[in-house]
Amino acid sequence: MTDGPRRRRLGMDLTPLRTSRDFRLLFVGGSITAFGSFITYVTIPFQVAAITDDPLMVGLLGVCELVPLLIMGFVGGALADFLDRRLLVRGAEFAQTGLCTVLLINALSDEPHLWLLYLVAFLTSAVDGLQRPALDAMLPRLVTPEEIPATMNLRGLMFNVAQLAGPALAGVLIATVDLAWVYAIDLATFAVSLVCITLIRAVPPPPDPDRPSLRSVVAGLRYARDRPELLGTYLVDINAMFFGMPQALYPFLATQLGGPKILGLLYAAPAVGALLGTVTSRWSNHVYKHGLLVVIAAAGWGVGITGAGLSRWLWLTLLCLAFAGYCDMISGIFRSIIWNQTIPDHLRGRLAGIEMLSYTTGPLLGQVRSGAMANTRLGVSGSIWVGGVLCVVGTVALAAALPKFLRYDGREGLARKIAEDEARATSS
Repeated sequence: MTDGPRRRRLGMDLTPLRTSRDFRLLFVGGSITAFGSFITYVTIPFQVAAITDDPLMVGLLGVCELVPLLIMGFVGGALADFLDRRLLVRGAEFAQTGLCTVLLINALSDEPHLWLLYLVAFLTSAVDGLQRPALDAMLPRLVTPEEIPATMNLRGLMFNVAQLAGPALAGVLIATVDLAWVYAIDLATFAVSLVCITLIRAVPPPPDPDRPSLRSVVAGLRYARDRPELLGTYLVDINAMFFGMPQALYPFLATQLGGPKILGLLYAAPAVGALLGTVTSRWSNHVYKHGLLVVIAAAGWGVGITGAGLSRWLWLTLLCLAFAGYCDMISGIFRSIIWNQTIPDHLRGRLAGIEMLSYTTGPLLGQVRSGAMANTRLGVSGSIWVGGVLCVVGTVALAAALPKFLRYDGREGLARKIAEDEARATSS
């Protein structure tokens, strides 16, 4: 292979940005609002830790976020299959703007209220449960089926850059300015995002949509249950995040390794690895054993987290977290390809709700697990490395229990999805 083809395979496919105006708008708006959201994502746990000095109290933020997701993820998915998906995304963005304003006002008070931080976390999660399925279901409508891998990689780039820049800036801001300024920056990013979303053309529901109901939700659950490749993506990711998500411990790990000034580096390190995975992701267009790649990447995540827990040096901890982030990005790429190339459009919203629960409940419960385990004799470092080991063990066990997931070939899934969409269009 010559240097030219090798570089093209290791680079990024930018085709969706060239061919789809609406995807460009979504990419720009999403990049900016994600940047601000990651700043707040770091700041709220830091504020809780500063008020309580208790790892478990930080971990309990995950409980506040989990409860509404378990309900609103299904509601949002059903609505996304019945209403204009763009309007759902825009309405949720307005609600997020209001909640960020509450955080700003709370930070400006002489004694910020702890309960208000938990309440905003709860409501933000509920709004996210409404928005995320519509956003995920909207993406396949903005590009062609063949452009899905490149679209998922570009979306990963968007979040990875935000996850890298947002926490890094948050660490600097937390150490130098009042927290109110930190929340104010996030609030400003919503204005740009709302403009971009408004300019996107309408994304109406598919023909003859199912009305939101318990019956329609159950239909989505049955479809997911009967598809081994979908079930595998959910279970493998939940296992990896439940055992290997140590973010609730970052404020305390930062204290051990150098103080608040390095907090942003801990949050940003996984994004560095994920960004590397994204900018070299063109090869994913030519790989079809998607299930196998998800399993390998999930196990790699656990290895990286184990190393971060065992490390006593900042540089090694950051390197291990970066490796874990790279593996998580690879897993996310192939899980997203499976979802978006195979699920029929009339079920896309409901399945997006199930997907959202799979990739959010694991991290949220993982924060509770890591916080509770850190309060035992294992301490902060022990909670991290033990969780990493359990992540690897669980991944291997799931791989053995899901042989059809390991053998899944993406070409077969894409062909089935196209046939299902054509059959539904013909019948309607």
